[in-house]
Amino acid sequence: MKILHTADWHIGQLFHEYDRTYEHQQFLNWLVHTLKEEQINALLISGDVFDLSNPASVSVRMFYTFLNEATKTNPDLQIIITAGNHDSATRLESPKPLLESSNIHIVGLVERDSEGNIDYEKLIIPIKNAEGIIKVWCLAIPFLRMGDYPLIADSSNSYSEGVAALYKEAFEYTLKKKQDGQAIIAMGHLHTNNAEITDLDKTERLIMGGVECISAAAFHDDIKYVALGHIHKAQKIGAKDHIRYCGSPLPMSFSELNYSHQVIVFELEGENIKEIRSIEIPLSVSLERIPGTHQPLQEVLSLLAQLPDGDKENELYPYLEVRVLLEGPEPALRHRIETALTGKKVRLAKIDPKYPALTNSSELLSQDKLNELQPLDIFSKIYQSKYNTPLPENMIQLFTQVSQEVNQKED
Repeated sequence: MKILHTADWHIGQLFHEYDRTYEHQQFLNWLVHTLKEEQINALLISGDVFDLSNPASVSVRMFYTFLNEATKTNPDLQIIITAGNHDSATRLESPKPLLESSNIHIVGLVERDSEGNIDYEKLIIPIKNAEGIIKVWCLAIPFLRMGDYPLIADSSNSYSEGVAALYKEAFEYTLKKKQDGQAIIAMGHLHTNNAEITDLDKTERLIMGGVECISAAAFHDDIKYVALGHIHKAQKIGAKDHIRYCGSPLPMSFSELNYSHQVIVFELEGENIKEIRSIEIPLSVSLERIPGTHQPLQEVLSLLAQLPDGDKENELYPYLEVRVLLEGPEPALRHRIETALTGKKVRLAKIDPKYPALTNSSELLSQDKLNELQPLDIFSKIYQSKYNTPLPENMIQLFTQVSQEVNQKED
């Protein structure tokens, strides 16, 4: 059995307000071709199909068009989709009865029986060969929210221990169904211990302050492959070749500029894994960062002037992050950069200003010191800490004027 693992598509994402429909469509076209070329038996999509829980109609249409084309091109293909934290579990599952007739299985919710026990039967998906014989059992576990996992009494970390318990119970349930020659694999949308993450992962993926980290030991050694989603960098976990994040197919932020975007293909022969390899995804729109390190504004403008000229804005033009080193506030910064980029073959996505030798404002503004300072003192210290230069006289006058007006209104 040949299986392809992908995740974190984030269809519908705006990249610094730029629509990415073209990029996602190019990826999905490539994936349909790859599924056929590689003669894939099963496709695993480990969460975050959409970027928003209520995706736009164009995003939904794109997704279901892909499912239709993938199964038409490869009629024996099985597809298993689990919900991520960006997906609406109920919305994703809504067409489930219709899709299952096409060997497409969606698991968004962890359901319970009348006695309140987790219904593991609905989390275990059989993967069959062309003759309809079960060859693999898949633990299709979606992103787990509070209440989705077994409650662990007197636990120091109820989430991670509860998630581990769910995988343990799901594996034990599957063992009762498993026959000789059948393998067990698992899916998950979660954050594992020691996973290498980006700034975007830190702000968007660490949803519970770090307590959500799951150990690689949560997955039984007899699970032959663990197809993970949630972290955007492709990587192995716990020094184990078979526990992997495939990463996102498109760069989701400039922190992912140098990532290798890929899908993972693995083969199972009987109960054993035969081969694991990655296939690089062609990038339809590149990311550029100018300059590589922050430089003074005049030098940056000079570099931007050297960029190749283009016609009107094009969806194939690279996204650009401009890094600039400033000595103080520059109110016309965006205007000057946009002017320098007029007619250039790039699309300005982000300006990243940096100020030298920043002071830690949290030290300057401790609670005790706050009680001793006047508003102008606080403003001056914040300004000094951010821009490393004294507050200009004209801003002192403006701040004083505003303060007086506010005080008059309060009186």
